[in-house]
Amino acid sequence: MRLFLYYFDMELNYLFMDEKSRIEERSPLVSSEEFPEWILYEDSDLLVVNKPGWLVCHPSKNGPWSSLVGAGREYSGADRLYLAGRLDRETSGVVLLGKNLDAGKTWQRAVEKRETHRSYLAILKGELNKKKEVETHIGNDPDSPVFVKQRVTQSSRKSKLAQTTFMPLVFRKGHTLVRITTQTGRKHQIRVHAQHICCPLVGDKLYGDDENLYLEFCQNGWTNELAGTLAMHRQALHSSTFGMKNGAMFNAPVAMDMEMFCINEMALSLAEVKAVQG
Repeated sequence: MRLFLYYFDMELNYLFMDEKSRIEERSPLVSSEEFPEWILYEDSDLLVVNKPGWLVCHPSKNGPWSSLVGAGREYSGADRLYLAGRLDRETSGVVLLGKNLDAGKTWQRAVEKRETHRSYLAILKGELNKKKEVETHIGNDPDSPVFVKQRVTQSSRKSKLAQTTFMPLVFRKGHTLVRITTQTGRKHQIRVHAQHICCPLVGDKLYGDDENLYLEFCQNGWTNELAGTLAMHRQALHSSTFGMKNGAMFNAPVAMDMEMFCINEMALSLAEVKAVQG
């Protein structure tokens, strides 16, 4: 048993190091061999994938294997795939792709009408010991040099109401593994609200302690300074479930880098990490 656990731990660390190196790259590519390993569900209408946290969703100028949609088209042979419920590059987890117009539009309309449900797993800085429901208005941050940055603000014509629920699963050693649900779908909502409650996401370059880390990353990529400041190479946010409120629901196990953080930095066992995911 000890020998098995030793080799299992070695494999975990090997995969973890590979994942970290991919996050550090400006334009990492998907290999045709690994893409099928990410598939959570597939039929004639749908392709549901557990997206890694180093991959963009939308096609890029670097070829089909540089994005989730591009790799999905190469894998399936489809002329077009319809993305429903996209995720930011640094957010991992469930992404759904329609293989035809009818399936794609059905899911895209469901997302627009709030007929779908998504939950996230995240690791926060700080120990959150009880459920936290946050309701604020969110709008552009005019004081930030980062154009896309949002902030909690007053109600106005330009701001939008945002509602987020943080449910702590386990807290230890100054961090909390939480399950997050959103009642609205605003830009950067989870990250803004996590910062608002003084528990920013681990690894968040923009909504952490210093937004200049984001500018540094955009300009120079991953640097030794970033490695010395950030506890993770990306924001610790993972879409664990996604599906129809009254229909099919798809689940993705937590990403390897987040799992390793829970083990190495929070002193959780692998069994504990698996158990709290539900």
